[in-house]
Amino acid sequence: MQSAANFPRIWNPSPIGSSSKVQLVNLKQHRKAHALHCLRSEGHEEKLENSSQDKLGVSSVVKEDKHKDIWNLFREAQQNILYLNKQRLAAVEELEKLKNEKVELLERLNQLEAESQIVIKKDKSSLLWELLLRVDSMVLNGLIGTEEASSMRQLVREHQANISEFPLDVLQQGDAQVLAELRQLPNRGKRNGLHVIHICTEMDPLVSVGPLASYITGLSCALQGKGYLVEVILPKYSTLDLDEVEGLREIEADAYSYFNGQLHANRIWNGVVSGVGVTFIQPLYYSSMFSRDKVYGYPDDVDRFAYFSRASLDYIAKSGKQPDVLHIHNWQTAIVGPLFWDVFVNQGLEGTRILLSCQGFDSKCLVPPERLELCGLDPASLHRADRLQDNTNPQMVNILKGGIVYSNKVVIMSSAPSKSIPGLEPTLAVHKEKLFFAPYGLDNSKWDPSIDVYLPQNYSAENLLGKSTCKVELQRQLGLEENGSATIVGCIFSEISGVDLESLKSIIRSRKKNDVQFVIMIMNEDQMIINEMERTQDEIEGGNLKVVTGSNEVVSHLIYAGSDIMVCLNFFQDPLLQVPLKALKYGTVPIELNPQTGYVGTHEQEATTANFINSLFGRMSLDQALDLMKDGRLWKLKIVEAMEKDLCCDVHISAYTSIKSL
Repeated sequence: MQSAANFPRIWNPSPIGSSSKVQLVNLKQHRKAHALHCLRSEGHEEKLENSSQDKLGVSSVVKEDKHKDIWNLFREAQQNILYLNKQRLAAVEELEKLKNEKVELLERLNQLEAESQIVIKKDKSSLLWELLLRVDSMVLNGLIGTEEASSMRQLVREHQANISEFPLDVLQQGDAQVLAELRQLPNRGKRNGLHVIHICTEMDPLVSVGPLASYITGLSCALQGKGYLVEVILPKYSTLDLDEVEGLREIEADAYSYFNGQLHANRIWNGVVSGVGVTFIQPLYYSSMFSRDKVYGYPDDVDRFAYFSRASLDYIAKSGKQPDVLHIHNWQTAIVGPLFWDVFVNQGLEGTRILLSCQGFDSKCLVPPERLELCGLDPASLHRADRLQDNTNPQMVNILKGGIVYSNKVVIMSSAPSKSIPGLEPTLAVHKEKLFFAPYGLDNSKWDPSIDVYLPQNYSAENLLGKSTCKVELQRQLGLEENGSATIVGCIFSEISGVDLESLKSIIRSRKKNDVQFVIMIMNEDQMIINEMERTQDEIEGGNLKVVTGSNEVVSHLIYAGSDIMVCLNFFQDPLLQVPLKALKYGTVPIELNPQTGYVGTHEQEATTANFINSLFGRMSLDQALDLMKDGRLWKLKIVEAMEKDLCCDVHISAYTSIKSL
């Protein structure tokens, strides 16, 4: 048994009695409570420790999850930022694209607005000719007679100003429906301008071999611009570029013409080219005549074009046309002259007259007299010295001579110099009162400053502002000092052999001042000449001379437009006169390198064209032209007058007008 010292100090032993028993019980209970308390404390601490460890584990997991979430959100944010940047860049690019498209659209709208008047005119011309050619179809198909057809054509011409009001859907219908609509047009007063029909073998852009093609198209368009009614009749060559024909249609009824003792059927086609009505004649029996690789150069050329000439006249008479002028060209259609006066003049064509134009004189038109019978002419009556008998070979007839004799007027183009007129001098001398002389007209689709695609800014006689822009651009491209107040003197030589180089260099050296700049374009490939001019270029101080070699379309147009003065060959030695005429068109004054006091040549074609230029500016030297420039008002008046002139067209109008007064 333990001693009292081994018990806790809170227990105080006393003698055993009832109270002692109570104390003993209390002691046992206290010990039990204390033990329970200790056990509970140990369990609680263990639980707390376990709980703490659990909480630490959960916290660690939570932190790890949160860390992962944060990185996921960060990466997602990065991706969103990259995507938004891409979208922003795409939006900027799209905006820039839209801005560029807007600029292009505005430029296109301005271009369309500028071209609208031309388009309207072209549409009116096309519609006018569709209606007139439908009248031809009505006659050939027997719907109307020649007298009503003549009235109908006049009615259409009187309504040209408001022809666009004609219902287009009716044009898609038959001739009877078109006729009914035409008969509803009210009558009006007569329209100014003559009716001219070209019977020819070329027309640009359908078929082009020589200068005739562009001459026909250019003159026709110019005349229609002055109120004339102009149409063209061509053979239907197999090589024609028919894509250029607007509204091409075949007339259902065949037209018959006489040849070699019989009537032969021809297929008639018509359409509109460059606003001009065009009729094509296609032989059916002699189908091989125009189904060849070339236009000219065959042994039967005289027969081919005699057939075409006769067929053209038969078509005109059958369709009831009553033109004021039949305009024939070169020897190929010169036979129309004697055919008209011997066969057709009394077939409703009493008021028609003949004009012949000659681009060149060719001996290929000499044939035996009996060949005239093929197209219905009488050889015996025509094989005479005052008619078709050739002046140098009396056994033959000369078709071109017949055209001169039987035409009311003859226009000799300036590319046909007198030295190339074999044996026709006596005939021309007898008929000198008929003669007119004209240069070739310019191709206005290419040489017109108001629409020239090579110029940085277009201009016209009504608004010359663009010419200053062209001057600065010419200076910039050639490395000249960009000085709008400087005078630019241009020179363009396609053939250098006729150029007096010493005179040219003398002119350049005499103007070494900074206010005059020279631009010389040499298209000839003579290297010795080029080297000489380049040495002269090096001699001129201040870089005021630039020599351009070779053919450069852009630079040549800029020289015409940017120059104030153009130094040309002597006008009499430049039969085509393309350089001075282009200069006038572009508001640039042409002067002669070596002016002469009189004209040279058997005929006056050179003098006529030179006198036209001299009538505007006189025979000025470079110094005189520079002095005239100081009077800005007078200079501008002369420039505007020159730009408005069209010598080729004016000469032909004079010839047509004189014909009608006969």
